[in-house]
Amino acid sequence: MAGPTTMRLSSVLALLRPALPLILGLSLGCSLSLLRVSWIQGEGDDPCVEALGEARGSQSLDSRTQLDQSDEDFKPRIVPYYRDPNKPYKKVLRTRYIQTELGSRERLLVAVLTSRATLSTLAVAVNRTVAHHFPRLLYFTGQRGARTPAGMQDDTYVQAPRLAALAGHLSINQDLYLGRAEEFIGASEQARYCHGGFGYLLSRSLLLRLRPHLDGCRGDILSARPDEWLGRCLIDSLGIGCVSQHQGQQYRSFELAKNRDPETERSLAFLSAFAVHPVSEGTLMYRLHKRFSALELERAYSEIEQLQAQIRNLTALTPEGEAGLSWPLGLPAPFTPHSRFEVLGWDYFTEQHTFSCADGAPKCPLQGASRADVGDAVETALEQLNRRYQPRLRFQKQRLLNGYRRFDPARGMEYTLDLLLEAVTQRGHRRALARRVSLLRPLSRVEILPMPYVTEATRVQLVLPLPAAEAAAAPAFLEAFAAGVLEPREHALLTLLLVYGPREGGRGAPDPFVGVKAAAAELERRYPGTRLAWLAVRAEAPSQVRLMDVVSKKHPVDTLFFLATVWTRPGPEVLNRCRMNAISGWQAFFPVHFQEFNPALAPQRPPSGAGPDPPSPPGADPARGAAGGGRFDRQASAEGCFYNADYLAARARLAADLAGQEEEEALEGLEVMDVFLRFSGLHLFRAVEPGLVQKFSLRDCSPRLSEELYHRCRLSNLEGLGARAQLAMALFEQEQANST
Repeated sequence: MAGPTTMRLSSVLALLRPALPLILGLSLGCSLSLLRVSWIQGEGDDPCVEALGEARGSQSLDSRTQLDQSDEDFKPRIVPYYRDPNKPYKKVLRTRYIQTELGSRERLLVAVLTSRATLSTLAVAVNRTVAHHFPRLLYFTGQRGARTPAGMQDDTYVQAPRLAALAGHLSINQDLYLGRAEEFIGASEQARYCHGGFGYLLSRSLLLRLRPHLDGCRGDILSARPDEWLGRCLIDSLGIGCVSQHQGQQYRSFELAKNRDPETERSLAFLSAFAVHPVSEGTLMYRLHKRFSALELERAYSEIEQLQAQIRNLTALTPEGEAGLSWPLGLPAPFTPHSRFEVLGWDYFTEQHTFSCADGAPKCPLQGASRADVGDAVETALEQLNRRYQPRLRFQKQRLLNGYRRFDPARGMEYTLDLLLEAVTQRGHRRALARRVSLLRPLSRVEILPMPYVTEATRVQLVLPLPAAEAAAAPAFLEAFAAGVLEPREHALLTLLLVYGPREGGRGAPDPFVGVKAAAAELERRYPGTRLAWLAVRAEAPSQVRLMDVVSKKHPVDTLFFLATVWTRPGPEVLNRCRMNAISGWQAFFPVHFQEFNPALAPQRPPSGAGPDPPSPPGADPARGAAGGGRFDRQASAEGCFYNADYLAARARLAADLAGQEEEEALEGLEVMDVFLRFSGLHLFRAVEPGLVQKFSLRDCSPRLSEELYHRCRLSNLEGLGARAQLAMALFEQEQANST
């Protein structure tokens, strides 16, 4: 028996021999790990450790708990918003810019000392050359010898981008008096002031320290120059003199000699100057600005070329190699669509016409800004070709064969041009060539357009024209108005314009608006202090303009109107955008609402637990459904925000341009948006409004409307039935039913 057992043991050992090092390594590693854990967490008998544990037992427990918690993933605790219904609601008014709400200050405030004699010449030149670079620019007028501390004079040209970059490298918490240091006559070498002709920088902390001493300096210091007076006041009061260098940053200036031409100046001091003085006239200021702008442009192009060379060198080290380079270098690659719905289309144009028109026409004249844009693109292409091939070849444009352009939101405007060129060699030989070129107008820095200041505190007057045929839908509108306006205590009022027909509401006839009046009275009872005004109008064929005339006469000229329909669902966000986008004397706002498709054609939402819900359309409220989707109805224009003064001005111009029977016909066939579009000089702003989601409804297209408005109304009803896939499925099912 021993023989077979020994043989089995030797065979098992032979099989395990290759795995023995692994087994021994695992056993040794586990043993050492258990031994280390026992050393760290074990309870020792060391009296020092026991004493330390008794003294700091609770603290050790807390710290160990904190260490254990720090290893876990951080999970934020969401505190839900809760408003006590017993406390009065107080709306928070937001500022226009977040820096105002945060109390942030501008980094650079520029003050210019001017006089009445030079206010219309040099001061205007200063404003045109530097005002768009500085957030705050103040002008102080008076005599040249006035004792007003100013940052610069109006006979000083300032290279604004360089000065702004200098200020960005300096600390505002330190006392700073920086400029071109000049010595006082008869004073020590340490006593210096900053020459006002070249400008100077004063920190806010230094001005706050100087403020208590200004009254004393006015009586004690006599000086004919404001810059010397300020320098003497700072030295006598605070012991601070002017410096030309601070924190490694040097204030560079240049004194321009009389009759010196800026175009021929090549000195390093001029090319690197922050300020140039003196400037005798406004034309010289503009010539200086032209020269320095050209220098900054050349420097920018040089930096771009250097960066492109670095990108080209580094791309060779990437896995993709040169194939990963995008044209032009340094700009984002073209947008890559992920489906056919994201493909960016090209617009075709020639030198005279464009084949993508805003009104949907297949062809329209190329004019205005579009024509100038195309001309600039063609000239740029010709200039780049001549720069590349001269002096061997010189190109002259004969005509534009084909043109294509599209806007890429990641890059800018792209152009593809087919040009018929005439190539001229150095020996005078000529030949016609057709070449295709590609150009890109990249997106530049985003800037805020100057717009008049508006706030969210303006009261909105909602106007609801309500024909008798739409009276049944009015209670739902009133309930939505209560939930979106009355409940959050929005600063808004509502006027119901009840439109009676010729035979409605008379003697013996029932009132079609009894339910509407009862619902309005119920809201007034539920919300004390609320008053819903209503006006009764009798008209055979009411138009939107005629109804608006009735309401406009009963409100002040500064009233902000929100013209609504019975399917409009106003809310705080919608009202705020109405306040911000409607600007008196400047802009009228007509939002584009989201229209749900016909629920009879739309697919139903699957039951709960049957799978994930389909995505809701943009701006749709999940509580309102919209399972079948919808679209933004660009054809509808019944909703709008505008001021009464602007409407009255447009209405007066309409009456002046159209008189008699022509005016009567125009009033029946126009909507309010068309009145602003044709008879007002205001900006007409149209944008999608995700907060306005309307249920499906067929609009009543009056035959009295103009041909264009009637076509838009019919097109709105047809496009609102459903998506193309839904309509195709409905037709397919109808054909299947008819075939059987």
